[in-house]
Amino acid sequence: MVSEHGSIWRRMPVDQIEEIESETGSGKLTRSLGLWQLTAIGVGGIVGVGIFSLAGVVAHGDADNPAAGPAVLISFLIAGLASAAAALSYAEFAGMVPRAGSAYTYGYVALGEIIGWFIGWDLLLEYTAIVAVVAIGISGYLDAFLAGTGLTLPTSITANAFEAKGGFINLPAVLIVLLVTFILSRGSKTFGRFELIAVAIKIGLIVLIIALGVFYIDTGNYVPFMPNGFGPVLTGAATVFFAVFGYDAMSTAAEEASDGRRHMPKAIILSLIIAMILYVAATLVLTGLQHYSQINPLAGFASAFNNVGLPVVANVISIFAVLSILTVMLTFLLGVTRVWFSMSRDGLLSPWFSRVDRHGTPQRVTWIAGVVATVLAGVLPIRAAADLTNIGILSAFVVVCVAVILFRYTRPDAERSYRLPFMPVVPAFGVIASAFLILHLHWETWVRFAVWLVIGLIIYFTYGRRHSLLNPASPLHRHQRAPS
Repeated sequence: MVSEHGSIWRRMPVDQIEEIESETGSGKLTRSLGLWQLTAIGVGGIVGVGIFSLAGVVAHGDADNPAAGPAVLISFLIAGLASAAAALSYAEFAGMVPRAGSAYTYGYVALGEIIGWFIGWDLLLEYTAIVAVVAIGISGYLDAFLAGTGLTLPTSITANAFEAKGGFINLPAVLIVLLVTFILSRGSKTFGRFELIAVAIKIGLIVLIIALGVFYIDTGNYVPFMPNGFGPVLTGAATVFFAVFGYDAMSTAAEEASDGRRHMPKAIILSLIIAMILYVAATLVLTGLQHYSQINPLAGFASAFNNVGLPVVANVISIFAVLSILTVMLTFLLGVTRVWFSMSRDGLLSPWFSRVDRHGTPQRVTWIAGVVATVLAGVLPIRAAADLTNIGILSAFVVVCVAVILFRYTRPDAERSYRLPFMPVVPAFGVIASAFLILHLHWETWVRFAVWLVIGLIIYFTYGRRHSLLNPASPLHRHQRAPS
């Protein structure tokens, strides 16, 4: 219907995406990522801060959240089940629309422009906040390593004012974000190689931790298993959900895959399976080595191995944890830049952001996102940033799960290289589970999220709606089309 061109519900026609976007004059991303590089990006985004930082945070508890104790394992399983339902929905869309943008694109194609904008704007904040959260987690392990060598950095440059008295800025976190931004700016080929090597080292480290830690487990540390009841376990699930959705950011690289339709669904499913196996084993070891009340929230495994008299192992873990968590930052910084690039190319944000360099890399958004993440890493406490991230990603999961149901019935003829099983039960479970976890986040997180969305709606109605590629009056629009 041509009349829908002026509607906020106009949809990007899935059969004409490449044709429409070729008219914008934006550069093209380089296709250089194979199946195992994509899987490495997914594992790199999922496994890292969840094991090395958030597991300790949830198990130990903090001033606002009672300890989940050894039942942090259940928190991960609940989060993993909710994530799996969404992962299968992502896999179907990724095989059908192998294009940069992930949930933003899927919402735009299936539900309309305003929903696509809502999710895209949401992801810009969430992915950037994730990079900050992970940098703070790395800083904790770096501080633990230096303390083990007898060197203690002043609180003024290792913590912000929210985390400790006398804190000013988390300088190690700031420097780490800048390093990751530089690596990503070198192009997807260089980034893909680095990610593959770093993820291999990461998995090797985690397997070593599990294999060694099993011999030092004290089963008495598992008692009480659920010290404060089931409530903190559910709240913990909402927090550690942050650690089980790296495939979402990985799917933003679909346009840089050598064979996106075939490889993206496989990479999404493989990365989540590998990650959940590692999470279950690692949380059992962590809470078995040390009583949950004694775990260091910011450097859990380092403190656990120190507790059983293995300080050398603790130092090795601290060193390699820094490297392994870097892959999480790389994956999500990649995610925010590709969503930003895609929204700009579609006309919803200025086309200035969608320009790429000679290596096929959107340098402008890479460095802007990197600088913003640097600021957040320097001043935000880790749990506040993680919760802010989770409400956005859970919202994206709800949209993708709803979209895959509707699109299966409204466009049954669309080419799909993967079809998720048990439609619509699996995505419906994803909607319910994600909404359930959202309800267990703190009210402050809801307020921050609402403020960000209001800002986004103002930008959409003052700029994005008028400049959209699907708007016939837009300067970027060349030929009038009817949305699918």
